[in-house]
Amino acid sequence: MKNVALFAFNGELMCFVHVLLNGLDMKEKGWNAGIVFEGASVQLVEQLSASSNPFHELYVSAKSEGIILGACKACSAKLGALKAVEAEGLPLLDDMKGHPSMQAYMEKGYEIITF
Repeated sequence: MKNVALFAFNGELMCFVHVLLNGLDMKEKGWNAGIVFEGASVQLVEQLSASSNPFHELYVSAKSEGIILGACKACSAKLGALKAVEAEGLPLLDDMKGHPSMQAYMEKGYEIITF
């Protein structure tokens, strides 16, 4: 089984939709895929959690499939997204000076893809 961590830095919703689509596609095909909200993408959590958002169901699917690994703690705090991330129950990732460590995922055999 292939391990892939999708690190999303881009805060544009249409870009992030492709992260969700690819993560779900990989999971469906038997891969161990995970999504990390990093950088400006942490601000999308609040938007995606709203049931009125056209991509809400896609986000809910990713959550229910267990492919959302978490969100950057430092970026969430700095960009005002911490409350939304916590309200969604997403793990806060901070093992590299407040940010998620790509190296830690690579050490576990993950290929890293950035968006």
